[in-house]
Amino acid sequence: MNYIKFKFRKSLLGMLLSLSLACSKTEDYTSMEEIMPEGLSLSPNILLVIADDMGVDATPGYGLGTVQPYMPNLTQLQANGVTYENVWSAPTCAPTRASIITGKYGINNGVLNTSSAGTLIETETTIQAYLYEQLGNKYVNALIGKWHLSNNEYNRPNEMGIDHYAGLIPGTIKDYNQWELTINGKTITSEEYITTQLTDLAIEWVNAQEKPWFCWLAYTAPHSPFHLPPNEMHSQGNLVDDIATIEVNPRPYYMGMIESIDYEIGRLLSQIPKAEQENTVVIFVGDNGTPGSVIQSPFLSNRSKGSLYQGGIHVPLVVSGFGVSRKGQRDNSLIHTADLFATIAQIAGVETPQYEDSKSFYYTFTDEVPGPRNYNYSEILDFQKPAKSGYTLRNKRHKLIVLDNGSSRFYDLEVDPYEQNNLMNQDLSTDQQIALEQLQAQALIIR
Repeated sequence: MNYIKFKFRKSLLGMLLSLSLACSKTEDYTSMEEIMPEGLSLSPNILLVIADDMGVDATPGYGLGTVQPYMPNLTQLQANGVTYENVWSAPTCAPTRASIITGKYGINNGVLNTSSAGTLIETETTIQAYLYEQLGNKYVNALIGKWHLSNNEYNRPNEMGIDHYAGLIPGTIKDYNQWELTINGKTITSEEYITTQLTDLAIEWVNAQEKPWFCWLAYTAPHSPFHLPPNEMHSQGNLVDDIATIEVNPRPYYMGMIESIDYEIGRLLSQIPKAEQENTVVIFVGDNGTPGSVIQSPFLSNRSKGSLYQGGIHVPLVVSGFGVSRKGQRDNSLIHTADLFATIAQIAGVETPQYEDSKSFYYTFTDEVPGPRNYNYSEILDFQKPAKSGYTLRNKRHKLIVLDNGSSRFYDLEVDPYEQNNLMNQDLSTDQQIALEQLQAQALIIR
């Protein structure tokens, strides 16, 4: 297809998309296939980029944190798309990845932490396998980067519906320049900087495809070990790259690692032909909150990654590209990372707007209307720190935290967004009591 014809097709599809979504609601979704002229189909490419340990305080555009990384490519995606302001993940990375890939909360897929419960059972249906079940071979898929869902089972990604896997099977690495690269079950030692190599692998795979594709690109950055990326990839200056210096002041190194992701996102997008890029939906998400050693005010170090407080579960989410007509807009809908499953499925052409715990927010790409959730939920099982184990639930205004030790926290996020005043320590108003009971009742339904 030449470029002029492609542009015409794009323009027509864009008008059809706007018409369809303007006339549909969450509860009565109309599929694109129902309104497509014969001979045309909506099959955009899907690029899902995951940053490891990057919370909203470390993300441009959220108005949090006094120090911000330089991320011109993410900023451009925000300018051309939607920034979601109320997105929850799990407090740690493996449960979040499991929620995305299965469309289920940890309580339903068994992945509640990164240790002994951090193995996703083989019988779970992944988003990749689901797309094949629903759409046949319409899409090809790849997962490139961090897996962290099967301990040392190196064939597991391919066994669970991943057409092409290339990346890191375990959850962490000791050295960004020397790590174990697994490609479709075979493992070698790589001495290439991992953020760069993962991008190279994504570029190679994407540009080899002749069909619509879904690429899940999971960077290890900015997860520790904190270090100084190659100079061309960051703006943090001439820092001393030694362990002692980093331990004293890790934040500039953490920021440099975030900037390295942005640098590589830019390089990846620049390597995709223009027509293909214009036919691609780009999704950027963090997998949990910022680590305590580098988290910024208004969040506290003991209410960071690994906790049920906002600093542990409030993550960035940006969607841009094909079919996203809301340019430079912000959306305050309640979103869970599990919702990416149903949303990606609808982007690909699956009609059903909900799957297990996953609720599609696809229609928010074009419509400034409330998202699909009235409540959001997160949980953690921490064997090493049992006092942190528990769950949390929120509606638009109030948030409840219930820990396994029997204690509870209740906050009014509208007036107390950073959870300073536990309402359990005072007499509740009638409205507060009603909100608390509603959250408790919803928790019983979920759990």
